[in-house]
Amino acid sequence: MSTVRFIGCLHLGHASVAKYRGWDDPEKHDEYLIQEWNKVVKKKDLTYILGDVTMEKPDHYFKLDLLNGRKVVVLGNHDKRQNVKELLNYVEGVAGAVDYKGFLLTHVPIHPNEAQFYRGNIHAHIHHLNKLEEVIVNSSYLDKDSKPSPTLKKYYNVDTHLIGYRPQSIDDLLKNL
Repeated sequence: MSTVRFIGCLHLGHASVAKYRGWDDPEKHDEYLIQEWNKVVKKKDLTYILGDVTMEKPDHYFKLDLLNGRKVVVLGNHDKRQNVKELLNYVEGVAGAVDYKGFLLTHVPIHPNEAQFYRGNIHAHIHHLNKLEEVIVNSSYLDKDSKPSPTLKKYYNVDTHLIGYRPQSIDDLLKNL
């Protein structure tokens, strides 16, 4: 039986992100990511990569072939439109957003007013928070007289580093995040 999994912000080959994540060498970062991914993803599994495969260049797309399973990319802010044709040589498809069983898959988290229409928003993009925290949402999006939004606690951040470099299933997200 196959499993659907989620991960984002791979940033393959990107020296600055590797350093931010504690690696001196982007190649070692990528090797570790590949190793950890392949520990959990099987050949028939489908993994949604929620943006930022690399840092705006297709030079490291070939590493996608080293990752087990089938892959679909939800484009991120560092995935360039002009590189999609090349990216499609390594993945089954690309999208701007995907509705998966009532969860909206995006790169950037959606606005809280939109989250009410979904079971949750599985996203990446935010490298330093494990979830879109209530205080940030409330202070940024609510009027001063508003009550806290009932759509909070619906954000699941699958930034590669924050989830231990292993793509997560829905069950993993609901249990762990």
